[in-house]
Amino acid sequence: MFCRYCGSQLPEDARFCAVCGQSVEGVPGAAGPPPDYPARLEIDYPDRPLDRLTTFFRAFTAIPILILIAMVTGAPASVQAQAHGARTFAFAGGGVLVGPVVLMLLFRKKYPGWWFDSTRFSNRVGAYVALLDDRYPSTDEQQSVHIQIDRPNAEQLSRGLPLVKWLLALPHYFVLFFLGIAAFFVIVFAWFAILITGHYPRGAFDFVVGVFRWSLRVNAYAFLLTTDRYPPFQLSP
Repeated sequence: MFCRYCGSQLPEDARFCAVCGQSVEGVPGAAGPPPDYPARLEIDYPDRPLDRLTTFFRAFTAIPILILIAMVTGAPASVQAQAHGARTFAFAGGGVLVGPVVLMLLFRKKYPGWWFDSTRFSNRVGAYVALLDDRYPSTDEQQSVHIQIDRPNAEQLSRGLPLVKWLLALPHYFVLFFLGIAAFFVIVFAWFAILITGHYPRGAFDFVVGVFRWSLRVNAYAFLLTTDRYPPFQLSP
């Protein structure tokens, strides 16, 4: 059995995941067979009243953390796009950082482990901006955003495929463009709903998380280069 929050393997009698601390006993879907795609994302639904004040001023409260991630990655537009659901296929750093990774795989058959670590922080920022969580993004704790990206074995990755993955992923870019537009309007709807009720509508929440999940899979394939498996066309886990 595996934890559906972080992807860690569980003992048969486990009640909690030893890695992320989430309860897996009696929670439907919290534990199951090995996850399918090697890039997985789950975001805890906030079953509590969300902070209306910080929600109202989210565009302003997010500015410091967006500046920080811009300094770390050098690509604020990518983070903002991912956070708002528009152009969610963009990965922070873009081709400036992808190039060296492609060259290392092509000539050395090595994969730098530091390459995909920043995506966890990026998604926490994205979840905050998208109102999925009202806690300020942490630079190290996973909080409500659980991302599991299988560390690749460079010997099993194709040498030449990274050169064309961005092209092969074009159908995903097309679909994600429209999903991103839809997610933006869903987030605007959720903003009003939180201000009125204090809660993020569950259907809207699952849709935005699904867009984030789809984007992560495409990032893992085309930009993080952690897998050669083509991403599925689906929002669900």
